[in-house]
Amino acid sequence: MAQGRIVRLNSLLKEVISEVIRDEVRNPHVSDLVTVTRVDITKDLRQAKVYISVIGTDEEKAESLRALNTAAGFIAVNASKKVVLRYFPELTFKLDDSVDHHMRIEELLQEISQKRGEIEGEKDE
Repeated sequence: MAQGRIVRLNSLLKEVISEVIRDEVRNPHVSDLVTVTRVDITKDLRQAKVYISVIGTDEEKAESLRALNTAAGFIAVNASKKVVLRYFPELTFKLDDSVDHHMRIEELLQEISQKRGEIEGEKDE
């Protein structure tokens, strides 16, 4: 039962935090291409890791991450107005590089596919 509540809270916090970042954070260091990919809240509901994906250079990713961690209190206060909890969790932003990993895997699979095609083409000749 408690696990289901945490899953629902993670999903709700993901939506609300995304909305706050998009609509209320006015920091020029936060990229417009920031996406909240997931939220992991602790069992005691006191802390939450917010995983973000940023499209851009490594410098833009690091800058956006720093800016969001600096604005974590502001984001928590505004998100707490939309989600009623006894204690709103302390937010910590982390960079989610799973998108980069997926893109790299896709590149490798395409290379393998191309090489297979070349090898099969040579066999047919």
